[in-house]
Formats: sequence, C-alpha cells, structure tokens
Amino acid sequence: MIRPHLPLNALRAFEASARHLSFTRAAVELCVTQAAVSHQVKSLEAQLNVTLFKRLPRGLMLTSEGETLLPVLRESFDRIAETLERFEGGHFREVLTVGAVGTFAVGWLLPRLADFQKKHPYIDLRLSTNNNRVDVAAEGLDYAIRFGAGAWHGIEAVRLIEAPLSVLCVPEIARQLQAPEDLLQQTLLRSYRTDEWPEWFQATGLSAHAVLPRSIVFDSSLAMMEAALQGAGVALAPPLMFARQLAAGAIEQPFAIGITTGSYWLTRLQSRPETSAMAAFRGWLLQTAQMK
Repeated sequence: MIRPHLPLNALRAFEASARHLSFTRAAVELCVTQAAVSHQVKSLEAQLNVTLFKRLPRGLMLTSEGETLLPVLRESFDRIAETLERFEGGHFREVLTVGAVGTFAVGWLLPRLADFQKKHPYIDLRLSTNNNRVDVAAEGLDYAIRFGAGAWHGIEAVRLIEAPLSVLCVPEIARQLQAPEDLLQQTLLRSYRTDEWPEWFQATGLSAHAVLPRSIVFDSSLAMMEAALQGAGVALAPPLMFARQLAAGAIEQPFAIGITTGSYWLTRLQSRPETSAMAAFRGWLLQTAQMK
C-alpha cells in the first residue's frame, strides 16, 4: 500500500486536543505552545478541507468529521505506543496468549512458570483460565491447554500429560476410610461428569451400579477441592494437580486406585501459523511435561 504523506505532528496535535477538548491542555501534554497546537490543527483542517473542531468560548467541540477521525487515531497511537514499549535492551518482547483449564493452570503450570520466564525473558505471557470450555478463535488465543480425548474440530492437539483421578480428602475424613465401600457413607464431591465416581468404584471391584450417597456437583476442580479442603466431602480429582496440598498434609489420598478419563492437551487452531514465541512455549512445555 502506497501511503500519502502523513502529517504526524498535526495528527498528534489533533488527537491530544480532541481528548482534552482544549488546545492549552494538549500543548502541555505535547510540550509545545498553545499557538503551535492550534497552528497544527488548522494545517490539518486545511489539508483535509474539513472543520474538525467548533471553537467555543470555553473550549472545543468535535464536529462529526472530528468524531470520525478521533477513534482511528487514538487506536493507532495506542498500538504504536504499545509496540514501542515492547522493545527492551535491544530485544522485542513478543506477546503470547494462552488459555488453560483452571486446574492445570493453578496446580501444574503456575509453579513452573518462573522457569519459563527465566529461559524466555522476552516473551510476555498472558494467561487466562477457564473451566475447560474455550473458543480459541473467538478469544484470540495462541494456545489453549484443555482436558479431554484430544479430538476437537479444526484444532491441532499435542498430548501433554495424563492426570488420573483418585480420592482426595482432609485427614480427618481419610481416617474414616478403611476400604472403598466406606465412601458410601460420605458426601461425594464430583464434576458434571456423572460417570466418574461409578467408574472409580468399578475399578475397586465394587459394582458400578451401586447406589451412591449424596453428592455436590462442581463445574471446576478448583472449587471442588476447596470444598474438600473445608471438609465438605470427598473429592475425585487428579492428585498430580494438587501435589502441594498433598505434600503439606492439608489433604490425603487414602486409596492408590486411580482412573484415567482423559489427558491434558496443548491445542491451537490448525489455521494459526506458529510464531517464534509459540514455538518456544510449546518446546518448553513439552520438555517440562516429560519431567512431570
């Protein structure tokens, strides 16, 4: 695209004046005189052959032409400023946007992020969490880390780790559990997947059709484990994601039996070209996942 001559000083003068609705305040921001700002705006108006401001006794008012121009300039200058701020020490800081299911983000990724930042100091990671429902395209994500079987339409998926589900509860409740059938006397905490507890009981040798006790349903393993930590019941959750609470003795895993219902996957749109920041994050994540 061949651009016409861009009167950058005049455009800056107009944008600042439009934000402040004052030539005087714009002059203070730009460190020039009020007369210089007024001259630049008049020059721009002459070049465009429009009136951008109505000059009032106590300030300025944008015309319809000025209202059309202002948001375009504001967005452009903001983007330029943001880009320039990403240069540091002779390097350009790349932005990487990652969405992750909350359990994985809090229980596994966050404790390891310092290592990523140390190895890749010029990548600005922007992390958002979800409850495993994510739209990579709509949310503008470079990557999404999600739980499942690895099959999503239009998505490239790389398996990271398995995280089998097992029984987790506070020590007071754990002392009451001598055998799996003792769980039938407890409140069971579960996700929206109704098959998880029956599948776990079946793995212990009990009938998958056994009448289960009362339960509380959560849309997040983090919320479910918070309830378990408060003694509200027994959770079926991945011990790998709650290793810190286990190590601290806040919760216990009374039975070694676990069931695998899926894996955590690193996913991206198949149509999304991989940037250098994405490649660095993928390489680090896969290597770190192998170490567990």
